[in-house]
Amino acid sequence: MTTAVRICVCGDEGTGKSSLIALLVKDVFVANKIQSVLPQITIPPTSTPENVTTTIVDTSARPQDRTTLRKEIRKSNVILLVYSDHYSYERVALFWMPYFRSLGVNVPVVLCANKSDLTGDVNTSQVVEEEMLPVMAEFREIDSCIRTSAKEHRNVIECFYLCQKAVTHPIAPLYDHKEGQLKPACVDALKRIFYLSDKDQDGYLNDQEMHDFQAKSFEKPLMRDELDSLKLTVSKTVPSSNIEKGLDLQGFLQLNKIYAEKGRHETIWIILRKHHYTDSLSLEDSFLHPKFEVPDYASAELSPAGYRFFMDLFLTFDKDNDGGLNDRELAALFAPTPGLPSSWAEASFPSSTVRNEAGHITLQGWLAQWSMTTFLEPRTTLEYLAYLGFEAPNARDPTTAALKITKPRKRRRRPGRVERNVVLCYLLGSSGAGKSSLLDAFLNRPFDSLYHPTIKPRRAVNSVELPGGKQVYLILEELGELEPAIVENQAKLDACDLICYAYDSSDSDSFGHIVELRKKFPQLDELPAIYSALKADRDKTTQRSELQPDAYTASLNMSAPLHVSVTWNSISELFVALAEAATNPSTAFPKSEEPPPDRTSLYMALGATACAALAAFMIWRRSTNSA
Repeated sequence: MTTAVRICVCGDEGTGKSSLIALLVKDVFVANKIQSVLPQITIPPTSTPENVTTTIVDTSARPQDRTTLRKEIRKSNVILLVYSDHYSYERVALFWMPYFRSLGVNVPVVLCANKSDLTGDVNTSQVVEEEMLPVMAEFREIDSCIRTSAKEHRNVIECFYLCQKAVTHPIAPLYDHKEGQLKPACVDALKRIFYLSDKDQDGYLNDQEMHDFQAKSFEKPLMRDELDSLKLTVSKTVPSSNIEKGLDLQGFLQLNKIYAEKGRHETIWIILRKHHYTDSLSLEDSFLHPKFEVPDYASAELSPAGYRFFMDLFLTFDKDNDGGLNDRELAALFAPTPGLPSSWAEASFPSSTVRNEAGHITLQGWLAQWSMTTFLEPRTTLEYLAYLGFEAPNARDPTTAALKITKPRKRRRRPGRVERNVVLCYLLGSSGAGKSSLLDAFLNRPFDSLYHPTIKPRRAVNSVELPGGKQVYLILEELGELEPAIVENQAKLDACDLICYAYDSSDSDSFGHIVELRKKFPQLDELPAIYSALKADRDKTTQRSELQPDAYTASLNMSAPLHVSVTWNSISELFVALAEAATNPSTAFPKSEEPPPDRTSLYMALGATACAALAAFMIWRRSTNSA
């Protein structure tokens, strides 16, 4: 919102420009002007209704002062154009408005009919649009108009307040006077606000939702008579509305249109700004992208509040209660957003997570997908939390409360579990080893015997229950043709929690790829790893390698490869083993030598012997002294 207003007061000589300014500042009418142009005046924000710093600049219409006039007009963000008689009124359309346009300025203009005491008109009505309709229809820059009298102290403060409001609550972005309609950008913003306020997504704002909307937007309760008045207005202007059910979208937009038409557009701006809209009717960048830094070796996860929000969102939009979100339900859910996150679309969502038999994402898959998004790109999650309406009460950044940062896990070899609920595992292995089928099995997809080579990296995410009942989200990623480039990237390895070396136990050349990969990239030794022999349902073959897989892993003092097949029901045991190793990484590190023997018992025995000898010596010495 604008924090400073600069008013350039323009008009023909003798229209009373300086008298208006002097009366505002000194509250004294000056009949005879002492100087041609008053000096610039600055009013502090505490003295203005809109709480903005206001600068008022007086100008001269004399030809010799035209250079200064042009400069001040270009510096202003609102123009107060004053006229006082028929001649100066005619010059509004014939000279002043075309002159403003010739300068290329795009600021609102407030039209002031001064010296109303000379007309004998005692009507103190603020807005005199009937008189100004022709010129206002021709020049859309005119925001509002008012009749004043400096001599009678009439509407002078209101005049400058209109100037402030033209900047802080401009009508131009909201309403098209020519078409008599709210502008498309305003309609889009109000539609999103209606969507967020319709908590049960039944298409109507019921009484409770109206009360909640009032409290959020205006920070005051909605009185019963006010609510009834709103309903009556809607029922008259939108006869087709079912006001018994509540306020529908058409009625909501109609109410705001009425506000704009009646000069109450500040009401619309209050609603928009409480919902984080800027003067350009876009959402605030600080709201969409709050400051959120993830330290090195740490990760971002959804907090309990974040999981609760996404779970409630799923249950609200699963209208047919079939446990999945179909295309229509997903479209309704993402209506207040730019659409699916780009990373989802690139990964052919929802193929990366759990779906039901109809191909629709389940609640389990929905939470897993957001867990993966938060882990890989937390800023995307924060952005969509803002779009979808998550706001933590009394929080400096309304959306960051939905996320949490895990404890850094730089020292992976230290015994014990890492404090993570989402872990990433890279699947490394030769082409045709069965990695894609493993990802399909992870998502409970049927086995497809037709081979489809993986070109781009592909991810799958699902929840895994560890021994003891704890649930974690495991992200499996096969790297495709980018495997060498990703393995060579240290930042990518730092983000990874586990390596799963996968080979085809029925292909004699498959294991050699893993051996060569570890030789070429020794940095892989710094990551915990598990070896898996896929396609164990086929005949096992001897690998063309210096050491066979079991001997190779034994030489590293690691467990032998897990023999699994995606056609076996026991395939889930591999996923549990991967999640267990990722959360307890010290158990899955390659070791170059046998661990040192545990000499704890020897040290305890030596300590006990020393203590006994010392006690015997003290007893002997005491007995000797007594003798």
